[in-house]
Amino acid sequence: MPPLREALLHYWGYDSFRPLQAEAMRAVVEHRDSVVVLPTGGGKSICFQAPAVTMPGLAVVVSPLISLMKDQVDALIECGIPAAGVNSSLPPRELLRVADRVRRGELKLLYVAPERLCTEKMLSFLDDANVSFFAIDEAHCISAWGHDFRPEYRMLKQLRARFPKAGVHAYTATATQQVRDDIIQQLGLRNAEQLVGSFDRANLIYRVVRKSDILKQVRQVIDSHAGESGIVYCISRREVDEIAEALSRAGYKAKPYHAGLSDHDRHKHQDEFLNDDIQIVVATVAFGMGIDKSDVRFVVHTGSPKSLEHYQQETGRAGRDSLDADCWLFWTVANFITWRKMLSDLPPDAFKQSDESLRSMERFCNGVVCRHKALVEHFGQSYPGTNCGACDVCLDQLELVADSKIIAQKILSCVVRLKESFGAGYVAQILTGSQEARIMDSGHDQISTYGLLKEHAKSHVQDWIEQLASQNYMKRVAVRSGDFQVLAVTPEGWQVLRGEVAPNLLRPAEKKGKAARGTRTETASTASWDGVDRGLFDVLRGVRRKLATERGVPPFIVFGDTTLRDLARQVPTTLEAFRHAHGVGDKKTAEYGDVFVETIRLYCAEHGLAADQGQGVESATAAPSPSNPRTNSRRAEAPIETKPVSTLVSKQIAFDMFQAGQSLPEVMAATNRAKSTVSEYLVEFIHEMEISNPEPWVDAATFARVMAAARIVGIEKLRPLFETLEENVTYDAIRIAVACLQHLPPEEAEAAMVEP
Repeated sequence: MPPLREALLHYWGYDSFRPLQAEAMRAVVEHRDSVVVLPTGGGKSICFQAPAVTMPGLAVVVSPLISLMKDQVDALIECGIPAAGVNSSLPPRELLRVADRVRRGELKLLYVAPERLCTEKMLSFLDDANVSFFAIDEAHCISAWGHDFRPEYRMLKQLRARFPKAGVHAYTATATQQVRDDIIQQLGLRNAEQLVGSFDRANLIYRVVRKSDILKQVRQVIDSHAGESGIVYCISRREVDEIAEALSRAGYKAKPYHAGLSDHDRHKHQDEFLNDDIQIVVATVAFGMGIDKSDVRFVVHTGSPKSLEHYQQETGRAGRDSLDADCWLFWTVANFITWRKMLSDLPPDAFKQSDESLRSMERFCNGVVCRHKALVEHFGQSYPGTNCGACDVCLDQLELVADSKIIAQKILSCVVRLKESFGAGYVAQILTGSQEARIMDSGHDQISTYGLLKEHAKSHVQDWIEQLASQNYMKRVAVRSGDFQVLAVTPEGWQVLRGEVAPNLLRPAEKKGKAARGTRTETASTASWDGVDRGLFDVLRGVRRKLATERGVPPFIVFGDTTLRDLARQVPTTLEAFRHAHGVGDKKTAEYGDVFVETIRLYCAEHGLAADQGQGVESATAAPSPSNPRTNSRRAEAPIETKPVSTLVSKQIAFDMFQAGQSLPEVMAATNRAKSTVSEYLVEFIHEMEISNPEPWVDAATFARVMAAARIVGIEKLRPLFETLEENVTYDAIRIAVACLQHLPPEEAEAAMVEP
């Protein structure tokens, strides 16, 4: 495994494997087929990306969505790995360029959609491409038993016969044993090794609450995450539009996303979310699979999903960086009635399967056990321990009713007294002593169970009815062609009436300080912030955003929040120390090290912060766990040794030296500034003086190459220029050349930008 360890450290900045990563990578390099199931944030992608860079030939990755493909390719390029994607959004010129790079053996990973991959033209092209292996991402899409079946994935079975020497590997975050078996069969895998990690997402904090004033509930969650990214999921498009509009009117940066919007609007809203131009996306479940955004800090469901598989997948879009994230589910009984109506046209077998999935979701909503435990056990695994410290049940936000058996007997008895002919709402009215006219007129105020629970709120009684139903002590029976459902007592319910069984019933807990307000315990919630200077973290976020905007990539592609927190914890003021921060590889050190290190040095000088508190690198995609916690106010007892001159003075010195025609290294030495900062000074100087000749800072040949690339992709973003120049002209040189290009005389500019 040494080559893989070296690749992890060199490209991604990790010095050890996460659980099952080593086993998954070994299967790839040993040419053994595999099915790998790791939770979102568990480092699935690296399981095939790291082997791809260590093996000869080209790895072909099947990816279902353009946006997901683009994010992963961008992230690989940022790490210094030659990768490309082939999809319908690319112009013919770019498709030809990718094909040429494949023929020349320059690429290590090629991302492609399943329907494009399985055309005879593409397969014939790959026959001569020395394919090392195929990686099927989001592999659950191939199974009709999965939660997001896509027929086009079924075409992938021909890969095994067409490329007998290439391994085929399937990767997903959610797959039961039935789905895993189906994946193996549909792909025709040979003696596939099955590697299944824990389904538990320990960093997610689950809360399940009855829906009341949903807009108020959603706003409370958003307000607890000021300035952070989140997703709000709704069942219907109408609710998406209503909530998105209401949030926008209230001043939140929120946009809708659903299939009813135009392609342009959907892509625009998704890009705005990825680029942190908006904070919140309100969406149907159509949104999410293409999202690789690592810093989603909350996911809200305004109604219950139709299965625990969907719930696991959708909540899994939060906290992909392994930092804490909140998952709120607001639900009502009406959600399940709606889902059953939507599924009623399915064939009997499919409806039976979907209905069972709904019942599992109902039991989860009404559950009285740890949410983490319930989810893990649903996927066939055991959960260690009894208290996760990260859900409403374990945080004491719900309370067990002390006299659950007696209350259950009163409810079940009322159903019997009403001859099992009425629904849950009416039963709750009888038990709470309602004097509604229809109750009085029917004489139901005279039955023995009338008013037996009048000391309790009707909403609490309705909750208990649902909890009894979810525990199979009652069931709903459809009457009048399914338009109306009545309650009936099950055999298990009769056991309760006879006193043989005692069910568990919950009610909302009274507020108990921090945990009751919906916060994980103090130790767990603050662990990822231990030793982090919050002010420096915010400054580094600004630097990240600027770099991302310039390159035309989402901020998390530059660095995730985990890396920024580690930088604000370690406070590195040298490139060597910067390289040892979590998630910083060689390419990113060379590309971003100067600007981040200089920013940190300036911050230390201005705030008296102690520098270089390094703790070393961490394992792949894991959040750092500081072994030496420190407070956020780690101020230096003395100023750092080299305090740079002020920005204003250094910029003036630089301008004077540029005017004299001096080089970047000479200006760097005189101002004690990094190359990236001096390059920014130079671009500002070029614009101020309207300079069109980049020499002596960029030679004429390089300037000509940049102009040629600009004819093809324009000059709005630097990333397309960088890629068109085959990644061998630095961003600093491109930035300087573009600045000069903007000041060419009109006739020269027109000639330069028109392809001969």
